Amino acid sequence: MAKIISNFFIALDGVVESPDQWHFPYWNDEMGAAVQAGMANSAGMLMGRKLYEEWAAYWPTAEVDEEISKIMNGSRKWVVSGTLDKADWSNTTLIQGDLVAEIRALKEQVDGDIHMSGSATTVRWLLANGLLDQLNLLVHPIAVGHGQRLFEDSPTHTLKLVKSEAFETGVLNLSYVPAAGRPAAP
Repeated sequence: MAKIISNFFIALDGVVESPDQWHFPYWNDEMGAAVQAGMANSAGMLMGRKLYEEWAAYWPTAEVDEEISKIMNGSRKWVVSGTLDKADWSNTTLIQGDLVAEIRALKEQVDGDIHMSGSATTVRWLLANGLLDQLNLLVHPIAVGHGQRLFEDSPTHTLKLVKSEAFETGVLNLSYVPAAGRPAAP
C-alpha cells in the first residue's frame, strides 16, 4: 500500500508560495541530501490542478538540467481535479469523480511512496479526508510576510512529530504524521 507524503519548503510564518524567491540562499548539501533521500522510494507524484498546469507548461520544454527534466517528464503523475477535462503531460493520470474513493484505490494499487511538492490546497483537503500519511517540512528561518500559507482557513489538525533535524543554515527538517486518537485542539 502506498503512502502519500507531502513535502514543502516553508517559511517561519507558514508561507509556502513562491519558494524560488526566498528559499535558495538556504540550499546546501545537507538539504540536497534530505530532498534526495525523501524521493528514494517514489512511485510518482500527486498534485492539484494549479500545480499540474504550472508544471505541465514548464517541464516538457524546460531548458534546465537534463536529468531533472527526464525525471519530471518520465515520472508517474496523478492530478486531483474536479475541473480539468484532460491531462496531456506524459505519464499523467487524471483523478476525478469520488476523489476520496479514487485516492484510496490509488493507494491500494501503487507500491512505493506517492510524493507531493506543493499543492497546499490539495494537502489541506487530503488531511481533512484522512488521506495524507506524512507531512515533511523544511522550515526556513525567514518570515516572508506575504503569500499563500500552508494552513489558511482550515480546520485544526493534530500532528505527531516523527523526525527532526537542524541544518547548519538554520533550516529545520521536520516530519509529521496525523496523530491518531488525539483530539483536535480547539
